[in-house]
Order: sequence, then structure tokens, then C-alpha cells
Amino acid sequence: MTLMLTPQQINFFETQGYLVVEDVLDLTTLEAIKSEYGALLDAMYDDWHAKGRVPPPGNQDFWQKLLTGYRAKCDWFQPMDISLPGGEIATDTPCHFGPAVFDMLTNPRLLDMVQDLIGPEITSNPIQHVRLKPPATTLRGDETTAHIMATDWHQDRAVAHAEGDNTDIVTVWLAINDATLENGCLQVIPGKPQMYPHCPKKQTAIADGMLDLSKATPLPVKAGGAVIFHPLTPHASLDNTSGVFRWSFDIRYNVTGQPTGRAHFPDFVARSQSAPETELKDWKTWEQMWHDTRARLAPKPHIPIHRWTGDAPACA
Repeated sequence: MTLMLTPQQINFFETQGYLVVEDVLDLTTLEAIKSEYGALLDAMYDDWHAKGRVPPPGNQDFWQKLLTGYRAKCDWFQPMDISLPGGEIATDTPCHFGPAVFDMLTNPRLLDMVQDLIGPEITSNPIQHVRLKPPATTLRGDETTAHIMATDWHQDRAVAHAEGDNTDIVTVWLAINDATLENGCLQVIPGKPQMYPHCPKKQTAIADGMLDLSKATPLPVKAGGAVIFHPLTPHASLDNTSGVFRWSFDIRYNVTGQPTGRAHFPDFVARSQSAPETELKDWKTWEQMWHDTRARLAPKPHIPIHRWTGDAPACA
């Protein structure tokens, strides 16, 4: 098998806990994502307008509609997210599962890269999100939605259930537009340390005083590129100090058969060398899996997605 990643890149990932790879998604894939989300936002905006919440769309572009909706306190994050929320789930909780997103998750070049790191039996892990991050100057003072603010320092293993602590998993953070120092790119602390205690803050975040922040390394990446990191690599994002939105997806893959760390959400086999017939090929099936999960979870007691509580000694 021809490796997508070089031995040097694989060694860097294994020792430093992260890797930046340019040109993972091609222009056709990026344009399909933008088109799918553009149609989704157009429909949402028309509905907001029909309810008298926003002015007529006029000649506003995608970003202007997002900002107009945000200022009117219209929720566009959850209807655009590719996961059910971590909070309470209702029978009509909105979420987005479309063909362009599915094609992104199963992109052969992306899976080749993941295969170089965890092998050819690859499951698409259900811990996944879209992030459309507004300029910080436009955020409301009472904003608490983690996925549109600067992200606090955390480890991905820590924001899953403990049953996934021994799972072979990687996070792939995909840039849909350029991620820069100004618009809030990711930053990491290199290496793969032990798991740190986390505390409920605005988000679930590493307890104060645990990290040497002088080692923080920002990771700008161009549209179509990826930042890959190990589940123990501490990472956060910078504030978006630019005048434009930053758009990314963070998705995860694990070795098939191992616990995902969020068992109440659906996963699927994205690639299998040993049993290719198990690979999911139909985006409608993927969408239905999430809708069935929503119907199953809505009437039941809420399942917390994190294991941490504020009464832990590290959070005092």
C-alpha cells in the first residue's frame, strides 16, 4: 500500500501528537460543502423572515445571513451541526446530515491519511461538529455556545466517556476556509501527556495550572488542509480577531470494534480492508441512523457526554 503520509510525518505525529497536512480535501469537495450549507442557510433564513425575526434576505451572502441571524438570536449552530447536542434532546432537535458532509467523512484521501495512523479498519466516530466561528467583536456578551467561541484548552479523550480511554482514535480538524492566527486557528501543546483533570467552565476544559502555556504552538492551515491530533494532545483555539468567520469541521475516526466513547450516538464503518461489504455507502442511511437515535433518546433521561463535575479537587 502506498502511504499518503511520509514516514517522517508519521513519526512526527507519534512523538509530537499532532500533524498539519495541506490539500486533504480538493476544491470540488469544498465547493459541495459550501453549496450544501448555503442551501440549508437559505431555507433557515426564509423561515426566520416568515416569522418576522429578520429582515428580507436582499443581497446578503452566506456570512451576512449568518451574522444577521446571530444578531437576531436565531439559532443556526445546532441546525447546522453534524451531531445531536450534548444537552437535552427533543424529538425535533435539529441537526444536519447531508450528502456533501457524508462524502467529506468518507473522502478517500482523508481515509488514506487516517489509515496511515490507525490501520485499515476505520470507523467514523460520532463525536463530530461543524464550527462556524464569528468574529469575536460580534459575539453577544451572554454567549455560551462553545462551538462558535474561542475553545478552551482540553483533550479529546477527556470529552468522551471513560470506556473509550483505550481506543485507538484520531481527531481530524478540517479547514473549509483558511484558518489563520487572526481568525482563530487551533493551537496545541506538543506531545502526548497523561490525561489531565477537566472542569466545567464555559466549556469542559483542563483544570487551571496544569499546562505550560509557553509551549503553545499555533497551527494555521489553508482551506482543504487538516490538523490531525492524538486524543491526549492538549489543544484550544485562538480568539477570532479578524472581521470574517472561520469555518471548520472536527471529526474523529477510531479502530472498528473499539468503543467510541459516546456509545449512545451512532457510528459507521468508513473503511474496511477485511470486510469491505460493511462499509456504509449511502448518506441517507447515515442520516436515518441519527434520526432514529434522536427518537430513541428524546423520551429517556439525559445521558451526559462528559465525565467531569465541578466538585473535583482540581476544580476548587
